[in-house]
Amino acid sequence: MHNPLKLGFFIQPVHPPLRPYADVLREDREAVILADRLGYREAFIGEHLVDSAEPITSSLTFIAHLADACPSITFGTGVLPLANYHPAMAAAQVAMVDHLVQGRFVLGVGPGVRADAEAIGDLGSDRNRKTQEAIDHMCRIWSGEPPYRIEGEFYRTTTEGSLNQQIGLGVAVRPLQRPHPPIAITSIRPDGQGPHAAGARGWTGISATYVGEYAVRAQIQNYLEGRRSAGLSADPSGWRVARSIFVADDESTARRYAFSEDGAHGFYFHVMRTKLAKAGALNVMRDFSNQPDSETTTRRCVERLVIAGTPESVANQILQFREAVGAFGTLLYTGHDWVDPALARRSMELMANEVLPRIHRAAPGTTPWPR
Repeated sequence: MHNPLKLGFFIQPVHPPLRPYADVLREDREAVILADRLGYREAFIGEHLVDSAEPITSSLTFIAHLADACPSITFGTGVLPLANYHPAMAAAQVAMVDHLVQGRFVLGVGPGVRADAEAIGDLGSDRNRKTQEAIDHMCRIWSGEPPYRIEGEFYRTTTEGSLNQQIGLGVAVRPLQRPHPPIAITSIRPDGQGPHAAGARGWTGISATYVGEYAVRAQIQNYLEGRRSAGLSADPSGWRVARSIFVADDESTARRYAFSEDGAHGFYFHVMRTKLAKAGALNVMRDFSNQPDSETTTRRCVERLVIAGTPESVANQILQFREAVGAFGTLLYTGHDWVDPALARRSMELMANEVLPRIHRAAPGTTPWPR
């Protein structure tokens, strides 16, 4: 390892849809507060409009709700689906949140999911192009002077008719971080253009929790190639990888909790596998490109894609994973439904206090200790 691995937190979240909504929001809030207290460096929050299993409908609102309770952690949207927003609206809300959290903010962006696009009547547009235009408009709003005159294929932003600078009317609020918060993209497919584009623009990125090793490896390589193409150093520290991890004081507890098909991880991978199958994207869950579909059943996905065990075992598995996919900067511990709250909290504690120090003590270039 050339760069010490950082530890962050990622929560989509995924909960059984019949759980009381207030309970899951309270649980997700508690998980992020715990991550802050344990020294996790970042917390990325997912967002969906019409998904009762992933019920945070506004990542920015959720982050604002946590601002005073988390004095240290850097928040991120994971992601803000810009194709769902007018760029003037997104720019204003992001700027406010950046101030509320005192600049501890990363703007994670993406096109959003098909169900949300359907809900707002936007299935017909090219949402990747729409997202790119939206972020460009936002950057121009934050750097330009009013009245704004920004025209694009999908959006038009102007305050010419309302501008009164003496009273501030028609003048956009700017983020605390200048010229804008750091920008990150999420990546699922091994052949997607997002990582290369992010690298070339000096942005950062995230490999999704449920993608297999070959996809993560391709994303990191594409990110580094993008950086090189723009004359930037081939530095992998800006790439994050989200993983499902469960740590317990003994191996039997870890395996029982983590690998149960009717547990939190089993439910998560059942949900994600179902969504990916519908989108024709099950291949992203493979560990290698020609892995048979029999290896992507829910049970096999849990066995292959969940890292679980004692602190020593989990540290070893993470080191082996990092050797397999290549160096990256931040490991995002993925938050799941707290089937057993005491064990879920204990896992986060062990990850921060025992697993990460073991990883940091491993000498660069050495092979992890035997399993």
